[in-house]
Amino acid sequence: MLRIAVIVLLLANAGYYAWSQGMLRDMGYGPTVQSEPQRLNQQIDPQKMQVTPVSVAAQASASAASATVAAASAASAPASTPSAPASAASVAVAAAPTPVPAASAPAPATPPQRTVCLQAGSYDEQQMQTLRIAAQSALPANSWRFDPTPVPGRWMVYIGKLPDDDAVAKKRSELKNLQIDYDRPGAAFEPGLSLGRFSTDEAAQRALSQLTSKGVRTAKVVVERKETNVYTLRLPTADDALRAKAEGQLRTALLGKPLKHCGT
Repeated sequence: MLRIAVIVLLLANAGYYAWSQGMLRDMGYGPTVQSEPQRLNQQIDPQKMQVTPVSVAAQASASAASATVAAASAASAPASTPSAPASAASVAVAAAPTPVPAASAPAPATPPQRTVCLQAGSYDEQQMQTLRIAAQSALPANSWRFDPTPVPGRWMVYIGKLPDDDAVAKKRSELKNLQIDYDRPGAAFEPGLSLGRFSTDEAAQRALSQLTSKGVRTAKVVVERKETNVYTLRLPTADDALRAKAEGQLRTALLGKPLKHCGT
């Protein structure tokens, strides 16, 4: 019995091999061949399908056609087999150019406003303090400043103060006889006479010694002007608006001195 079973298995294997290889096709036996004509026969209404070039304006229509073809292919073929028309439509949609919005033109840049350096002066200490108070209330902070300029002291060889104009006239006559020049000393030292002005005390003392040797007896050295500072109002970066504000709101405190370009 075992021998018969082995023989039957061998014959069965041989028959299956011959069937699967198509050796029995002439006798009407053999597996179904999956060829291209059979795939076409399985399609549903293939003559109704149309492939239309897709443009940018027809993207929506191409997307709808792609969906329809995909649904028809899913009903007639395995899910792993892609539909050729559907693939073509997808490629066409993917290749369609995407409109690029035009770049907006940049807004023109505002040219920077021209600024200049302006100044007014000079002012003594009291005048500067008055102008400072006015500038603090009228002008933006850090838009202005005061620049000091040292003014050296001055000394004078002086005769005075004399009792009256008659005493002044008498002293003038004496100086003329001694051939010594003289001048008016200024309002703060009237009535009197100036015999010379000097930039240092030492120079004034030397002049006094020379005058004494010539016969002058009542002269002395006085400080005509102490060493001090004068001040200049400066607007380093003034535009038209700042200049107009300064000239308008500081008119009184400027004491009639105009704002002009720095260095002029």
